[in-house]
Amino acid sequence: MTIAQAVKWEERVMRAAHPVVYPLLQTARRPVLRVPGLGVLVRDAGLLRSTLMDTATFTKTGPGSPSDLWTPVLGPAVLLNMEGADHLALRRKLGSLFAPAYVEPLAAASLPVSQLTQRLMAGETVDIVAEVKRYASAMIAQLVGLPLESIDEELFDRVSSITRFVRLARPRLTPAQVGVARGILDELTAHARTAYRSGDEQTVPGRMRALGLTEDEAMGAVGAFVLTGTETLVSYIPRLVAVLVDSGWLPLIAADRSLAEPAIAEGLRVTTPSPVMLRSVVARGSIGPVAVRPGDRVILATYAANRALGPFDPGTNVAAQLKQLWFGAGTHFCLGAPLAMAQIRLTLDALLDAGDLRIVSRSAARGVLIPSYASLRVARA
Repeated sequence: MTIAQAVKWEERVMRAAHPVVYPLLQTARRPVLRVPGLGVLVRDAGLLRSTLMDTATFTKTGPGSPSDLWTPVLGPAVLLNMEGADHLALRRKLGSLFAPAYVEPLAAASLPVSQLTQRLMAGETVDIVAEVKRYASAMIAQLVGLPLESIDEELFDRVSSITRFVRLARPRLTPAQVGVARGILDELTAHARTAYRSGDEQTVPGRMRALGLTEDEAMGAVGAFVLTGTETLVSYIPRLVAVLVDSGWLPLIAADRSLAEPAIAEGLRVTTPSPVMLRSVVARGSIGPVAVRPGDRVILATYAANRALGPFDPGTNVAAQLKQLWFGAGTHFCLGAPLAMAQIRLTLDALLDAGDLRIVSRSAARGVLIPSYASLRVARA
C-alpha cells in the first residue's frame, strides 16, 4: 500500500467512530470558530497549546468540561476534573508511581509480548486488537490488585462501555448512564480498596497508600487510569501497526531501529487516539480572533491540528515540533504517558522482531468514543 491508502484507512476508522463529528472537524477550515450548539472549536496546534497552558482562562472544572462528565462517576478527587493547588498536590503524590523507572519494569513484567513474536514467527495469524486487549487487561489487573485471570474480555468490554456513553454534543452523562458506570467501577475498585487497605506495596493501590494518597484519591486515580489509559492503548497500537504496514515503513524500521521512536511519535500524531480535548471558559479572553466569555465550552480538535502537519513520515518526524501535544500540555500533560509509552515500545519491538507483516483482514469499530479497529488480523508477509 501507499501513504495515501494508509490515510484512507485512518479516515474509515474515524468515520466509523464519529460519522457526524469527524466530517465536521474536517470541513471546518478556520483555525478557530464558534459552532452553535457545540462550542468554540480550535483546530490550530499553536492556539490549542496556548489554550491548554492558560489555566486562568480555560479550566477542566467548568460547564461542558471533563468535570461535567467524570465527577459523577469518579468523584471529585481525580486529576481529570481538578485544577489549581489541589490538582498539583495530587499530581505530586502520584508522580513517582508513573515515573519511567517504575512503569517500565511494571510493563515488562505484565505484558507477554515475547509470545506475540513467537506466534507470528510460527506462521500464526494474530488479531492485534485482541492481543492488545490482553495487555490492557494485564494492566487493569495491576491497577486494581487482581490476578490476571480475574480480568476477562467481558469485564474489559464492560469498562469500555462507559466511554461509549460519551457524545461530543452531550456534555453530561444521563443519571442512568452514571449508575451503570459507577456499578462497573465499584466492582473493580472493591478489589482495589482491599489492596489499598492491606498496604501491600506489590500492588499499585498499596503503593498509592504508601505515597500518601487517601483511599478516595487512590480509588479515583485507579478509576481514571482504567477508563482513559487502557482503551486509548487498545485504539492506538493497532492503528500504529496498520499505518506502518500500509505505508511500507514497517520493514524499514525493522532494519533501522533508531526509527522506532520517530515512528511512534508520528503514529501518535496522525492517529491522536483522543481526537478532542474539552475546556470551559472561566474568564473573558480570546482564542485567536474569537472572543470567549465565562461559560463557553472549548473543543480542542487535537486530531485535526496534528494531522494538519502532513502525512505519516518517521523520516522527517514533524511530530517532534508538537512536543507530544496528543498527551496535552502544561499542568495537565498526561501523567500516564510514561506507562503508555512503555507498553507501546514493548509491543512494537515484539512486532519488529517477527519480521515483515501483512494485514490479513480488518474492520473499524463503530459506536465508540476512541476511534479504533474492531479487528486487525496480521501475519508474516
